Formats: sequence, C-alpha cells, structure tokens
Amino acid sequence: MRKIISLICLLLPVLAFAAQPDDAPKLRSDAPDKHIVVKGDTLWDISAKFFQDPWKWQYIWGMNKDAIKDPHWIYPGDVIYLDRINGTLRIGQPPSASTASPADLNVIRLSPRTREGRSSHDAVPTIPADAIAPFLSQPLIVENGTLTNAPTLIGAREGRVMLGMGDTGFVKGLPSDKGNKWQMFRPGKTLTDPDTKEVLGIEATYLGRAEATDFAEVSTVTITESVQEIGINDRLVLPSDETVSSYLPRAPEGNIAARVISVYGGVSQGGQNTVITLNKGKRDGLEVGHVLALYHKGENVKHEGKSFTLPDERYGLTFVFRVFDKVSYALVMQTRLPVQLLDRAQTP
Repeated sequence: MRKIISLICLLLPVLAFAAQPDDAPKLRSDAPDKHIVVKGDTLWDISAKFFQDPWKWQYIWGMNKDAIKDPHWIYPGDVIYLDRINGTLRIGQPPSASTASPADLNVIRLSPRTREGRSSHDAVPTIPADAIAPFLSQPLIVENGTLTNAPTLIGAREGRVMLGMGDTGFVKGLPSDKGNKWQMFRPGKTLTDPDTKEVLGIEATYLGRAEATDFAEVSTVTITESVQEIGINDRLVLPSDETVSSYLPRAPEGNIAARVISVYGGVSQGGQNTVITLNKGKRDGLEVGHVLALYHKGENVKHEGKSFTLPDERYGLTFVFRVFDKVSYALVMQTRLPVQLLDRAQTP
C-alpha cells in the first residue's frame, strides 16, 4: 500500500502538467527566469519574452478570462517570474517548486497589494497604446451614403476654398444639441470585398477638428486642428468616445477567414505595428481583442511541365482593436514578412 501511495504522489505533478490543454502556449527556448517591467513594456511584449504564443492569455497568466478583461495590475518596477513547472507567469514572488502542492500547479493566486500614487494610467497596456490611439478617435469607416447627410462645410470668409487651423468656416446642417466639438472628414477610399465585390464602406480621411461658435441655419465654426487642408464640401462628424483600454487577446471561438483590404496610409505593404483593414466585422463574429494569424497565398509554380500551387504560408499575427459592422481595424503584432493586400487573416 505504501508503495502505491508513494507512486501516486510521485506521478501527480506529472499528470497535472500533462493535463494542460493541447493548445497551451509553449515556452521559448531562451525564456529568462524573470523580467523587470520598465516603462514602454506591454503585456504582449512581456509574454513574448517567455512564450512562443504571447496571446494565449488565460494560460500564460494562470487567470480566467473574466479576471483579465481589464488587467491593470502590472506596473513599471514589478518583477515577473516564470514558473517553469506549470508554464505560467507570476508577479513579485519567485516560484518555489518545493512548496507547491499538486493542486496549485495550475493556479496562480494574485494577492492584493497596496499601491500609493498609482492609477490605471500607470499600468502596462496590453498592446502599444500610441500605435492605436489615433485610430480610435480619428480614422472612420462609414456606410456608403452616411457622410452625404452629415453637416457640410459650404463656405469661408473672403471666398477662401481651403482652410487651416484658426480659420473660420460656415457649415450647413449643424445640430445645436450635439455639442460644439466636431471632427472633419472627407470621403475617401471605397472598401470592397475582394471575394463578393460587396461595398463594405467608405474609409473617410481625417482632416482635423472644428469648434462651433454660433449655431444657425448656416453655423459658424473655427478650425482648431488641421492635419490636411480643409475644403468646401468636407463633412463634420461627432468625435468617437472610444478610448485606449486593456484588451483581452484571444482567438475567435469560430473559424473566421478574412482578407487584408487596406494597409493604412495608402501603401501596398506594411510591417510590425502597421494598422490594416480586414473585410470582416461584427456581423461576421469578429470582436475587439481577437487575434488572427496572417498568411501569404501560395504561389503557382511549374515543375517538369506541370503546374503546382504551393501551400499558404503563415508569417505573423494581427490583433483586432476596433470593429465596425462589416470591416475591422487590426494591429500587426508579429511578422517576419511584409503584410500585403489580399493576404489572409484567420483563426489561428
């Protein structure tokens, strides 16, 4: 009996480790034992120092989805330790294999800590906040015809046709009950589904900001910001109330296959931290925080007189951070090749 009990105790840690899901993240061969958090770190970057799949959050941090939807619990100066026994990370205390019970092998307990002078604004973000912040408040995808009925710039003082910061303009159709802060856009590129040819929306070009100083049938506005010249027939839109937050990276629950239909900035290729537009949105099941794998379509080659299609090649990951009805914005998080138009993004 003693031999049997001893054998069970010996095998319990092995069985607990083997019981981890097949899709649990794999450790990097060069994973360090610890990392000291510095300003500019992101949770994605920290996880990527230890694991090959930094987006597999619930395994890496040993926490459930609900507990990490708003992970304001890592700050510059914190020490992150790798627990090699169960393949997770813990904060502030090195793991001790000798004191861990088998029941604790797959559990990370975070004890409350007093933090003086710290707020959620000091916490390490999930992904680079400065890379996506402008896309939460400025670039805009609208349905075809939406800007047609938006308030419209119809004139300026002294007959000017182009305006810049500090200039005064006159706008028709400006409501007085929506506030006096507005953004200015110009209808831009039409986004079309490469497979179905459906028009998915218009990618409006952000021009700047305006402040209403007088409301009437023809209202008066002052241009308070100008990133491009603003002209007659440009449209006014209320500012977005979306803000940079901490996102929960995860794979879509279903199989989603999208295409890259735009690389922001009007270029045909992009690299890491480039914002791309996908031809899938809310109606297709995409959500903020979804991580998709990027693929190049296999080339057609000829060999000994026969044609062959090479397999599609996976080369990176992209992170969905803003979702419209039919399209989405995603940030390229990892890539070893340039992201190109019509590349595939699908459930990893």
